[in-house]
Amino acid sequence: MSALLAVLFLLTAASGTAVVLVRDPGRQIFAIAANGLVLTLLFTALQAPDVALSELAVGVAAVPLLFLVALMAVRAGRPEAGSGGDEA
Repeated sequence: MSALLAVLFLLTAASGTAVVLVRDPGRQIFAIAANGLVLTLLFTALQAPDVALSELAVGVAAVPLLFLVALMAVRAGRPEAGSGGDEA
C-alpha cells in the first residue's frame, strides 16, 4: 500500500506542477481537472471517501466548469484579432 501512496503523492506533485507551468488558459483548466482527479484517487487510497467525493464534485466538476464558462465568456466578449473594423 505504501508504494501506491508514494506513486499517488508523486502524481499529485506532478499534476500540481503542471497546473502552474501550463500557460494556455484552456489547457490549464484541464490540468486543474486532472489535478482534482489525482487528489480524488489519493484521498480514496488514504481511506477518506467523504473527502474524495467532495474533491470529485468540486475539484473535477464544479471548479473547472466554472472556469471554462468564464473563459468562454471572456473570449466571446473580445473582438477577433483579424477583424479590425476597416473593411474595404
